[in-house]
Amino acid sequence: MRLIELIHTTSFRLAIAFLVLFAVASGALFAFLSWETRDFLTDRTDEWLLREAGTLSALDDQTIISRLSARESLSAVRERPISLFDPQGHLLAGSTMTLPVYDVNKSNPHNFATKRADERAHFRGLVKRLSSGNTLLIAQDVGELREFNDVLTNAMILGAAVTAALGLLGAAFIGAGSVRQIHTISDVTRNIMSGDLTQRLPVLGGSGDVRRLVKVVNSMLDEIERLMHEVKGVCDNIAHDMRTPLTRMLAGLERARRRAVTADEYADYVDGAIVETQGMLKTFSALLRISEIEDGARRAGFVSVDMRTVISDAVELYEPLAEEREIRLSVDFGEVPVRILGDPSLLFEAVGNLIDNAIKFTPRGGAAKVTLEGHLKRPRLTVEDNGQGIPSQEKELVLKRFHRGEKSRHEPGNGLGLSLVAAIARLHRIDLSFGEQKIGCKIVLEFNHNEQGRALSSDTSLLS
Repeated sequence: MRLIELIHTTSFRLAIAFLVLFAVASGALFAFLSWETRDFLTDRTDEWLLREAGTLSALDDQTIISRLSARESLSAVRERPISLFDPQGHLLAGSTMTLPVYDVNKSNPHNFATKRADERAHFRGLVKRLSSGNTLLIAQDVGELREFNDVLTNAMILGAAVTAALGLLGAAFIGAGSVRQIHTISDVTRNIMSGDLTQRLPVLGGSGDVRRLVKVVNSMLDEIERLMHEVKGVCDNIAHDMRTPLTRMLAGLERARRRAVTADEYADYVDGAIVETQGMLKTFSALLRISEIEDGARRAGFVSVDMRTVISDAVELYEPLAEEREIRLSVDFGEVPVRILGDPSLLFEAVGNLIDNAIKFTPRGGAAKVTLEGHLKRPRLTVEDNGQGIPSQEKELVLKRFHRGEKSRHEPGNGLGLSLVAAIARLHRIDLSFGEQKIGCKIVLEFNHNEQGRALSSDTSLLS
């Protein structure tokens, strides 16, 4: 793993960005706390200095000397020294200190450094000139406060160094995981590009953005693999299904050349060739229709469609065929209407194909029923019959192009009806399934609220 790969990962950069943000926030918090602490201690010191200066300046020199002499025996003298100096700056009483250089006009507490017992020390205090000419020095040692600031600063620097080290290690660990994940995904992607469509991107642990993206890509690969297999199957099926009518047409033309004598005989052979050609053109038209639907471009023109109207039109179209075959065709709309966003002509074609199959594969005297149930959480359309049905092992196969079950091979058709219905259902994100039924066939179309969002709602919400 190269360092440049690690640095270029989004996770590593994001971790570094948060580390810098945390460092800036911690530094600001440290500065605020240090400033507040220093101000608090300074205010307390100034209060004491001003109070002591006011008390002592009101006394005469002898009383001050007496008090300072008595005060020298206390342990607090070293931290809070008070000294009295004569006009020449010589110590008269109090703590042994050197009078610092001061401004006679400056009466507020201030910081200064001076010698005490031959050592340089830092104080905060004030110098007050008495009426007798003597000078009073009142101070407080701030060495401990300075040490406290130094300790706090060192602790902050050490903490920042440790935090930076841990942050960099964490960022490197996270970035290394991302790099490994990218390498794994890249290897699998190269295999897929080489033609192995069975491989999928590895779904690693966690619930991050990469995991969600991998799931979406895997779903896309599933669809691509399905389409590739379908294209291959379509090519094979076209070659297989077109061979028979082409062979019949070629044989008829050869017989016409060898046997036909009269114009009527030639006309019969030509009519046969026309029928075969029309059948092939019908098959190709159905394939083009399915490809157009699966392209998805028609989704942009979806409008609000009343499914009751679509079903009524389809039932009205196929009622004469049902009467001709003595099949009882009934419809039940239920009490709750259903509207969806879709293409009315495609939905009509899907419902019509389902009704046509129900009539085609139901024996005379049978029954077919269309039911629209809008009161369910996921409204659904059901087309069922009591005909020959579909074996369970063929229920998925009949949705593929050109597949025809053993029971339906004697019926006219090209095996593309249910493929067309499945393509229309995918375009509208409708779930197509086969219901359980002992006799006949039951096909269910479920309109999905979750996937279509506002594409499906009740009449009241769409018309309001």
